[in-house]
Amino acid sequence: MQEAGSKHVVIAGGSGFLGLNLAVHLSERGYSVTILSRSRPRGPGDWTHAPWDGRTVGEWAQSLDGAAALVNLAGRTVDCVKTPGHCDEILRSRVESTRALGRALDGVAAPPPVWVQMSTAHLYGDPPSAVCDEDSAFGYGLAPEVGKAWEAACHGHGPADIRRVFLRTSFVLGRSGGAFPKLMGLAKWGLGGTAGKGSQGISWIHATDMDRLMERAIVDETMSGAYIATAPDPASNARFMKALRRALGRWIGLPAPAPLIRLGAALVLGTDPELVLSGRYCVSKRLEEEGFEFTFPDLESALADLVQRR
Repeated sequence: MQEAGSKHVVIAGGSGFLGLNLAVHLSERGYSVTILSRSRPRGPGDWTHAPWDGRTVGEWAQSLDGAAALVNLAGRTVDCVKTPGHCDEILRSRVESTRALGRALDGVAAPPPVWVQMSTAHLYGDPPSAVCDEDSAFGYGLAPEVGKAWEAACHGHGPADIRRVFLRTSFVLGRSGGAFPKLMGLAKWGLGGTAGKGSQGISWIHATDMDRLMERAIVDETMSGAYIATAPDPASNARFMKALRRALGRWIGLPAPAPLIRLGAALVLGTDPELVLSGRYCVSKRLEEEGFEFTFPDLESALADLVQRR
């Protein structure tokens, strides 16, 4: 059990891009961090690793006893071809892991006071032009159904008095992982043009602001419920790619028609073409009302920072 008042955070599913970024961010601010995951995180880091299969409760549950917070990022990547099997894994990996965390919290003497739960801005579907906020209607399809089940699993498991914060996350821009390094590579090679019609929305947040938002959810006792985790400057695909080319000093980017993207995604990249061809424009009304100040509130400043990083 951690000492009373300790700054210990447990990050479930923390061995990927978002989890390691957050672990570094929190460690630099004096927190001790335990990462729960199947595989040990790559590279050195100032954290403890506890093996977890993402489905069952084990010895790792003791890391929750007396912790300051639980952050749950666990879930299979959606960067895949959406076969029936993959769709099942995407749903189960999120719901079953969340239920297991809830059971673990029920079994410790001093559960953390806050549970920060990853969710998805894809809850709002793929409206062509509507700008969605926290009060907007949910969309239709696999991602909205997964998002609803994911949040419901958190609501329905674990002690009732834990403060729960749901971060409906968009496209996180970072140099160390996710899709951004791939997009930057395409743009450098002159392939960073408009994808499909180019009007599909890209709601994004710089990784630095994502870390800051998760830390705020941990320490700010007034934060509760669902927030859209996006910067206040969603962009069309056409504008996003143009801004990326400018940040890289590349003035030419070959456009990619939808049929070509669908063919290449299935046969070459092994992913879902709708991740590129569909999108949504989201903004957070709640973060604006509560005064969260983004370090990178606009697309151009975010891309300039990421391109200059080494």
